[in-house]
Amino acid sequence: MAAFTHAVQLGTDMLELDCHLTKDEQVVVVHDSNLRRLTGVDANVSEVPYSDLPPYLCKLGVSFQRECFVEGGKDKRIPLLRDVFEAFPRIPINIDIKVNDDRLIRKVSEMVVKYDREHLTVWGNSRDQIVQKCYKENPRIPLLFSLSRVLLLLGLFYTGLLPFVPLKEQFLEIPMPSITAKLREPGCRTRSERLITWLADTLLMRKALFDHLTARGMQVYVWVLNDEEDFKRAFDLGATGVMTDYPTKLKEFLEKNNLP
Repeated sequence: MAAFTHAVQLGTDMLELDCHLTKDEQVVVVHDSNLRRLTGVDANVSEVPYSDLPPYLCKLGVSFQRECFVEGGKDKRIPLLRDVFEAFPRIPINIDIKVNDDRLIRKVSEMVVKYDREHLTVWGNSRDQIVQKCYKENPRIPLLFSLSRVLLLLGLFYTGLLPFVPLKEQFLEIPMPSITAKLREPGCRTRSERLITWLADTLLMRKALFDHLTARGMQVYVWVLNDEEDFKRAFDLGATGVMTDYPTKLKEFLEKNNLP
């Protein structure tokens, strides 16, 4: 919650979070299905009642910044989704449904409706089966593109058919493949890894694609960017937003470049 509060105080436009279901069916905000990396306790979230969840470790690694750690805040408890909704009632929230669980999807939808957040929420997952269930459960909540739908999107774009195909998703949320070079030790990547990264980056990072989607009223987010040069590249390509571990850095970049 400390990280969310810090980001909102800086003027962040949207929070991104991940949801799991505890043993007693509480919707919690946590990335991993297993608690070991974040708490030091080797247990699955789904096997532990909410009251028994261990606290976060004092120091956590930053996944998208090599050899970087952050100190945790005073409140180290794993928050409930409703805690986040109540703390930030007017902040848009991007929800990744981390597991294919009908109960989790239903409970998240019910909570979004309860807190009148259908216009302030986007949800989905990289797995198309989860996205389809989300859409079936509540088609009024905007959708993220799944991985298979991203591949379809690219196929339509490169064949010239995209302008003629309706899309039910409202948010494209994709990685910037080139940043993977910064996450590995120099010289550790194989030639095939470098080739795949270059190909993925060339196919995904296309200004014409971003411009087409934004012209259709969709949002395009690029993740997870933590360096100024990557912020600049994303916005130069026409992204409407970026996801970052360092909202302070992003705010400074936006202010320095007079970007909204």
